[in-house]
Amino acid sequence: MKKAAVYTRSGDKGITGLVGGTRIKKSDPRINLYGEVDELNSYIGLAVSYVDKGVDKNLLLQIQSSLFDLGSNLACEKDKRSQFKLPQINEASIERLELDIDQMDSQLPPLKNFILPGGDPAAAAFHVCRTVCRRIEREMVGFEEHNPGEIPENALRYMNRLSDYFFILSRYLNFNKNIDETLWVPGT
Repeated sequence: MKKAAVYTRSGDKGITGLVGGTRIKKSDPRINLYGEVDELNSYIGLAVSYVDKGVDKNLLLQIQSSLFDLGSNLACEKDKRSQFKLPQINEASIERLELDIDQMDSQLPPLKNFILPGGDPAAAAFHVCRTVCRRIEREMVGFEEHNPGEIPENALRYMNRLSDYFFILSRYLNFNKNIDETLWVPGT
């Protein structure tokens, strides 16, 4: 079997194809949106590479897979998704994030101040994941305003919960390494 080429040349003029075959400009907001989901997935991979212990890496792999599911849906018009049987983000995925958030948060000291992102390299990397996730969430809201019904069901809730997960995970990683959180002191 011949190996497929990495390059197709079909996008050389700034046009790309959606899952259903529709050709659109690479500057289209849809392309930007699923590109940002891919960016988050890459940052998660980077963050995981810094983790030595204390994290459920299987959950992180599930998150990465869910983000691929989301990206595939964003790369396909809503009316064509069932034709391709694209996997959807389900309620169980959101509940799993909530379960892990609650489990980690139960071990952390209460948060009474805003904290500055940082600490352990893994914690700092997951703070980057949190902010990228929030950006995607904002972009999804804007995309939905201009393209009603195109954001998959549960996607906004999932992204909102995922950013919470990354925040708690960052705190948890620092806590497990006895790294004090840096509190935000206004005006300093």
